[in-house]
Amino acid sequence: MKRTVKIIVVGGNAAGPAAAAKAKRYNPNAKILLFEASEFISTGTCEMPYVLSGEIDDYRKIVFFSPESFQKEKGVKVFVKHFVQEIDTKKKQIIVKDLIEDKSLEHDYDRLILATGSKAKTLPGFDTQLKNIFSLKNINDLIRLDKFVKEKQIVNAIIIGSGYIGLEAAEALIKRNIQVKIIERESKPLPDADKEFSDEILKILNQYKVEFIGDVKEVEPVISDDKLVAVRISDKFLVTDLVLLSVGFEPDTFLARSAKLEIGKSGAIKVDQYLRTSDRFIYAAGDNVEIINAVTGKSDYIPLATHAYDLGHIAGENAAGGNIKYEPVVKNISVKIFDKFYASVGLSSVEATRNGFGIEESFAKARNLVAVMQGSNYVFGKVLADKNSKRIIGASFFGGKEVSGYADLIAALIKLKVPASTLSKINYNYTPPLSPFVNLLNIIGKKFG
Repeated sequence: MKRTVKIIVVGGNAAGPAAAAKAKRYNPNAKILLFEASEFISTGTCEMPYVLSGEIDDYRKIVFFSPESFQKEKGVKVFVKHFVQEIDTKKKQIIVKDLIEDKSLEHDYDRLILATGSKAKTLPGFDTQLKNIFSLKNINDLIRLDKFVKEKQIVNAIIIGSGYIGLEAAEALIKRNIQVKIIERESKPLPDADKEFSDEILKILNQYKVEFIGDVKEVEPVISDDKLVAVRISDKFLVTDLVLLSVGFEPDTFLARSAKLEIGKSGAIKVDQYLRTSDRFIYAAGDNVEIINAVTGKSDYIPLATHAYDLGHIAGENAAGGNIKYEPVVKNISVKIFDKFYASVGLSSVEATRNGFGIEESFAKARNLVAVMQGSNYVFGKVLADKNSKRIIGASFFGGKEVSGYADLIAALIKLKVPASTLSKINYNYTPPLSPFVNLLNIIGKKFG
């Protein structure tokens, strides 16, 4: 029989509920409490742009548990609107502010799991407390933005930043008949993408009448009566009804820093492969931690919901008495851009160079189906190999839904440290309504010899 242990989980989005539920399954004798500062737990953040667009008709559909249903189904006591203010590592105690009754509480723990996630980055002067400046990081952000769009006569919007959220939000607002401008510091949309793909993304934005303004090094809000009325770039003033900030995320490490836990080079919490922090009684998981990148072998910050969920399970089991390691991670991410999809796996060219790899690359354009079939269209692909070992270290794809399958196959080959030339030796599936006669990856592989 496993011993009784009290585990406190801080954070209720992806990693926190996963950790709490896994800990209770692994050790049914454990007493587990979960604290969340907002009113929601277990939410689908990746789905938020599709609620904004109306494709998902109610935000409640992406709130997967209430505190009551989570306790009933998982056996974990949940406290929402409870903000954890401080960790006393010597007493093994947390200090919590009950935001409902406006009082402070103290809770002892045997093990603590920090799943505080990440927070949206901001820009100087762009205060999201103003009525028409927004970010899109959590359900409350979504509700506020959706309500504003519904209640006001919104004609145009400016999105600052053209990363994944910015591109998805642009489509959502276009679907609500709002004119959209995207302002970007770099010269191209989705700056981390290789040029072949950012060029295609720019074509899509132009096709759907999204105005892209690149190479903007300074942007300044024009505020009047607690409302943003325009954005100034150089000597131009862009009048707008709202601004959505999409300038990236950073790990939320307030509690970790105040508890003097070790922080990694990326600014996220440093953990070992058991997800223990520098305090052996405290674990951390999710968008607030550094993990090992399977390609580089180095610590990296890869804030993705899928990783957060997986890491939450491992932290939960280990905090409850388990002893399992997480596997180094291959970044594998995709985004819908109007009627196309972009997928990136492993390293981009810029990331590979930054990490000291000499690279060989192969780019190809091919049909996703044979030309005579309905739905046949072009898909673009690029695979990167390490010049020394010849193994695959990254890839990007742009096209239809098939790009997800390509990215998953490449992710597996990266994990297995397979040479890029192997792509030309795989026996690919073929049937006219489903797949091409000559697979894009076969074409790419042949260029590696």
